Amino acid sequence: MSTTMLLLIALSGVMLLLLLVIKAKVQPFIALLAVSLLVALAAGIPTGEVMGVMTAGMGGVLGSVTIIIGLGAMLGRMIEHSGGAESLAQRFSQALGPKRTVAALTMAAFILGIPVFFDVGFIILAPIIYGFAKVAKVSPLKFGLPMAGVMLTVHVALPPHPGPVAAAGLLGSDIGWLTIIGLAICVPVGIIGYVVAGYLNRKSYPLSVEVLEQLQLAAPENSAPLSDRLNPPGAGLISALIIIPIAIIMSGTVSATLLEPGSGLRDTLALLGSPAVALMIALALAFYFLAVRRGWSLQHTSDVMGAALPTAAVVILVTGAGGVFGKVLVESGVGKALAEVLTTIGLPLIPAAFIISLALRASQGSATVAILTTGGLLSEAVGGLNHLQLVLVTLATCFGGLGLSHVNDSGFWIVTKYLGLSVADGLKTWTVLTTVLSVSGFLFTWLLWLLI
Repeated sequence: MSTTMLLLIALSGVMLLLLLVIKAKVQPFIALLAVSLLVALAAGIPTGEVMGVMTAGMGGVLGSVTIIIGLGAMLGRMIEHSGGAESLAQRFSQALGPKRTVAALTMAAFILGIPVFFDVGFIILAPIIYGFAKVAKVSPLKFGLPMAGVMLTVHVALPPHPGPVAAAGLLGSDIGWLTIIGLAICVPVGIIGYVVAGYLNRKSYPLSVEVLEQLQLAAPENSAPLSDRLNPPGAGLISALIIIPIAIIMSGTVSATLLEPGSGLRDTLALLGSPAVALMIALALAFYFLAVRRGWSLQHTSDVMGAALPTAAVVILVTGAGGVFGKVLVESGVGKALAEVLTTIGLPLIPAAFIISLALRASQGSATVAILTTGGLLSEAVGGLNHLQLVLVTLATCFGGLGLSHVNDSGFWIVTKYLGLSVADGLKTWTVLTTVLSVSGFLFTWLLWLLI
């Protein structure tokens, strides 16, 4: 099939999906599956392989996020139900003031995002975002949008995350210099993201019923019994329940870098530092400190945890369907065709790295796949560059993978579902924010290229 036809099929698929979800109000899970099936058939994927591709797309995403979303939702429900999230938010707000609180949480998210994968960190922080939103009586978007933006920025640009590490290997750039220069660029990019998120938040966006229930605004009859909120846990305990899994995950990341392969200690820390195990440890601690020590019955505790799963199931299914759509686009060859078109245009190296990566990100959804593919395409073109130039080409590639997060990106569905946004509002906020962050990172990278 010709490149032009593949690109038209991909564009038509995205437009049809937006039409179904935004105008026809089709449930996103159904719309994603239906459009994925149509695109697969139109792109020429053999009919006997279509369901295999769709199943692989679902499994590829859910294999990494299902356990995390489920455990994270139960941990968050325990914290929220006990009144702990509000307790932490009140303490923070009293100490810093409302305006400083948003900035402080954004800085904390920036630091958290360096060792912890974007989706894991965001899911862990979701109950805290809800808690602060309830205390401040504002939309969770006020806190969640800038936090998610800076976390994704460091996820795509800094080691030890897979995209930048793999791109560095493909392009031959030094990991140490990539970390130093990447961090120096991510700081001003994060500040820009904070400002842009504040600008986007000047408008009020309607929230989903699920998030309104989390905020206890739409369904007061489902709120926690008064007895569960007597003597709510202190801010220190809640902070510990959030920090402990993050610290455990960080220990696994650091051990993989510092310890020798095959080391028993490294393998143990890697197991404990896997997000699922770290969250199970945190949930066990929450079970003891928030439930057992505060007099909840075992049945009541089980009911509280179980109440988190219906909302989590919606996030899981839609996220998995987003993975299906992305996988179909990859298997159809859309990304490869688009990359071939762009490489024949003859752009200068830095803009080419950014534009190819950005186009691949928009066409198939995965930032990591976009970065890896671009790195492979440019691996022959970087011969003769010095070590700083190689780092800057790598960063241009990484920042290209940051922008244009939309309906074929599983991360888009995680952010919009947790923050209660419709698809249209997600495109107006999250897609715009990631693209501004992407372009800002590229411009700083290109400026350094021109200076050296």
